[in-house]
Amino acid sequence: MKTYTVAVLGATGAVGQEMIKVLQERNFPVGKLVPLASARSAGKTLKFRGEDVTIQEARDDAFEGVDIVLGAAENDIAKQFAPAIVKAGAVFVDNSSAFRLDPKVPLVVPEVNPEDVAWHSGIISNPNCSTIITVTAVNALNTIAPIRTMTASTYQAVSGAGAGGPIELMSEVQALGHGKTVQPKVFPYQIAFNLIPQIGGEQFEGYTSEEMKMQNEGRKIMHLPQLKVSCTCVRVPVVRSHSISVSCHFDVPVTVEQAREVIAKAPGCKLVDDLKNKQYPMPLDTTDQDIVFVGRIRPDLTDDNGLCLWCCGDQVRKGAATNAIQIAELLIRDR
Repeated sequence: MKTYTVAVLGATGAVGQEMIKVLQERNFPVGKLVPLASARSAGKTLKFRGEDVTIQEARDDAFEGVDIVLGAAENDIAKQFAPAIVKAGAVFVDNSSAFRLDPKVPLVVPEVNPEDVAWHSGIISNPNCSTIITVTAVNALNTIAPIRTMTASTYQAVSGAGAGGPIELMSEVQALGHGKTVQPKVFPYQIAFNLIPQIGGEQFEGYTSEEMKMQNEGRKIMHLPQLKVSCTCVRVPVVRSHSISVSCHFDVPVTVEQAREVIAKAPGCKLVDDLKNKQYPMPLDTTDQDIVFVGRIRPDLTDDNGLCLWCCGDQVRKGAATNAIQIAELLIRDR
């Protein structure tokens, strides 16, 4: 079997560590792993397939001989190193938002638009985590009738803010349990026993940058250029796995039975939809795995051509690390 030299840019972060874990789990044919991070992490080691691998400093010359670079770094780092990655002949599968809306860069969810990998020019973007989970859940409906509009509310776990999110939540719960006050650092307000209805800065007409991603990225992934989305993103005191409430609107009626049938067969989805027996997607059930659970499918009582549903998925895995590695799998399959 052919093997590949795979670099992970941002290897010490939460998503980078998860990428390394998923590479092992999915038996990706890694001949050599090149973990890249900042100068302060260079020289340290991490485990890969039971062996110690030395972390290297991310530099322009670090990509020579690399086949695939999995990006788990911030936008500025992605933009800084993208030219060197492409020049070295590697393919950059980038988890940041730096190139997602670039018309020359594919934006891919393998269960939805795998064919878009074919037209890359050295960079492929991984979508926003909530967008990945949502389009994986609703794309099957688009095969019945094109989705014209969506109204979505996201319930995003604290780990979506990085490794400090869960630490802050747990420390606040403990402090408040002992009657102490808390001083938030990761989030603008106390997150324990609270909801914060803002993720990202204001971008358009009172909508945040996180909220606009659902519309802008969803259009590109599902090839629906006229899709309109109204989204509200909320940070919730859940450790891991994002949840999304979605109303989809079509030109024609789509029945609940039709929706259940296509979602049950859709790649990457699991139908969990039995209200009578209290069966529905929940963050605890979807954590640390790669399937998007979909349930609470019902008619939209405000629109005869609408359906409502609820979905959950692990935003660190399917919403980031696993989706990137699935893209890499498409790359080597095509080769």
